[in-house]
Amino acid sequence: MKIRSDVLRTYQSIHTWTGITTGLLLFIAFFAGALTMFKPQIEQWATPPHTQLSPIAIQDYDQLIAKAVNQYDKAADGFKVNFAADLSPLTWYEKGGGRGFRLDDSLRHATLDDDGNITTQLSTSNELGELIDQLHRTAAIPGKLGHEDIGVLILGLAALLYFIALVSGVIVLLPTLVKSLFALRQHKGANRFWLDSHNLVGVVSLPFHLIIAWTVVVFAFHDPFYGGLQQVYGEQTMFEPRAKSDIEYSVAQLPSINEHIERINQLASDYQIKSMEYTKLSSTAPSLAVEVVANDRMMRGGYSDYIYLNPYTYKVEFSTVHQATDGLYGDIVNSFFALHFGNYGGGFTRWIYFSLGLLGAFLFYSGNLLWLEKRRQKQPLQKRSVRFMSSLTIGICLGSMLGVSSAMLATKWLYLFNEQINQHYLSCYYLIFFAALIYSFARGAAVAAIHLLKLLALSCLLIPISSLLTLWVPGLTSWAPADFNGGLIELMALLFAGLFYLAAIKAQRRTALGEPNSIWAIEPKVSSKLMVNEI
Repeated sequence: MKIRSDVLRTYQSIHTWTGITTGLLLFIAFFAGALTMFKPQIEQWATPPHTQLSPIAIQDYDQLIAKAVNQYDKAADGFKVNFAADLSPLTWYEKGGGRGFRLDDSLRHATLDDDGNITTQLSTSNELGELIDQLHRTAAIPGKLGHEDIGVLILGLAALLYFIALVSGVIVLLPTLVKSLFALRQHKGANRFWLDSHNLVGVVSLPFHLIIAWTVVVFAFHDPFYGGLQQVYGEQTMFEPRAKSDIEYSVAQLPSINEHIERINQLASDYQIKSMEYTKLSSTAPSLAVEVVANDRMMRGGYSDYIYLNPYTYKVEFSTVHQATDGLYGDIVNSFFALHFGNYGGGFTRWIYFSLGLLGAFLFYSGNLLWLEKRRQKQPLQKRSVRFMSSLTIGICLGSMLGVSSAMLATKWLYLFNEQINQHYLSCYYLIFFAALIYSFARGAAVAAIHLLKLLALSCLLIPISSLLTLWVPGLTSWAPADFNGGLIELMALLFAGLFYLAAIKAQRRTALGEPNSIWAIEPKVSSKLMVNEI
């Protein structure tokens, strides 16, 4: 296929600048997004086993609930029933709760002992998985605009430019697509190999990237979309408002768990009930949020579907479980969510999305490296703009990964000193991230890349070592040996430790044996006069 050279240059320029302006933000989003594919497993791994109480038989839940609401005022307001064997059968918030994300919620766990007496304990909810998800959604950009996170809106704009970069990149590749797509030409130099790798990853995973780009735009700007549709609807309401009730309900009237389970099974017969959360039980607006799972379905939530109903009348207020009456609109909405979350197809699909997320992060990182190599000059000292961008790339990309790995490493040790660990997670991430960024500018990209990669390898290696040490450290001995999910997380940490160490060795070798006129060569010391006269 032939395309005029001036057209190719135009699209190459579009691809370059849309990519370079969004690549670093999208690197963080994709790297963290890959981890969120296993958010529940990460939170389970990060939570001390002793905070979860023993499960009970299904027929004992009503007895447990009755004892809890009679003895604890907060439980009478609302509680959550968990059916998973590795979670406490009943929990409620003593502090916090409700919608929104907080770092200091206090959760009380409850179960029944062998004599049928209620046993409870208070703990802080571990939000490591949620914080990684927040990093994925906002790139750790703080602040809100109205009720929306500023980081979400910025990533929405980045996704729009990212879509343009995808389309323009494909157009640039079209003339040589068939001939050079799978040609990884190592013998033609590192720059050609990086370009071939970048092109291969981009084309092979193109459908995934198109899905992610458009779904992020929809997630970020759904309010303006609905605002535009409201102009079409005029005075007619787009969605039926929830009918207000004058009836004051009491928790004493609450039907049994079995009655609620029977009703949910009627509404979602192919689903498995994961949890049931009751809120505002003694009010005119009580609610029951039921989390249901079907791994062979496209689910609207990240890991499940939800059914909201009145716990006293069983009237369904809202449901994400697809029904035949939902029509085309329901199919489209469910598809947007499920295709972004990768929650269909069970664990196999999650591993595919995990791999594609990491490859996406590589795509943006390699794109920045290609931009830098294209602009380097054949002289020992590179232009200030090239040095700035190289330090920024290394600092942000490696700093964000080091921040997350350090937070994971600190998890079990933080429980020795402070129960309120979620704020420490946040502090740990920002401290490590900005320290890496400052170090990258202070030492230059070449030196910083080697040192930060070695630190990444060390932090990942220490994660499973820390788990072994908890068997002997006083105060942590109650941390049971890892289960399958926990062991898998630590095995992946070992794998990444090896990959980061190999990358560090390769970067170190390149400083000695690679092209001397490069940002990856150790920068020579220059006089202040040369610095002043530099272009």
